[in-house]
Amino acid sequence: ANGHRVMTVAPRYDQYKDAWDTGVAIEVKVGYITEKVRFFHCYKRGVDRVFIDHPMFLEKVWGKTGCKIYGPTTGTDYEDNQLRFSMLCQAALEAPRILNLNSCEYFSGPYGEDVVFIANDWHTALLPCYLKSMYKSKGMYETAKVAYCIHNIAYQGRFSFSDFSLLNLPDAFRSSFDFIDG
Repeated sequence: ANGHRVMTVAPRYDQYKDAWDTGVAIEVKVGYITEKVRFFHCYKRGVDRVFIDHPMFLEKVWGKTGCKIYGPTTGTDYEDNQLRFSMLCQAALEAPRILNLNSCEYFSGPYGEDVVFIANDWHTALLPCYLKSMYKSKGMYETAKVAYCIHNIAYQGRFSFSDFSLLNLPDAFRSSFDFIDG
């Protein structure tokens, strides 16, 4: 409403039926393998809504499995959550650069690299780390900023430290993830 171009990025679960396939796919490193993700898009209320499509998201929803989005039951995480949300963060960083969105009469084309990312909760906590290690270190997204919001501090996305290597971050970041409970 204030003239800003706004994009949201979320996993594509089966309830987003109005989003269309952009035909754009990228590869991201997830753990020790490379996975292809596709971008779906719809434009609602002045916002480009982008959805990351991959079976790791689609197979974990109420409609298909009777499970919740974050785990099979309340309070239990899926074992691959750190990989799923690593995938989300990496794809979210690519979306402004590569998606040629022409939904609005005032804006057209990719958003570019002069953007502000608003990361919400632990699911997107890797985004600032990937921004720094994968992009800014290579002269990309030099002016991009990140605001990190915590929605519910009770849910922190804690995973075994032995899984750190699956995040594909430099070892220098390891101490940033060290947390002693208690």
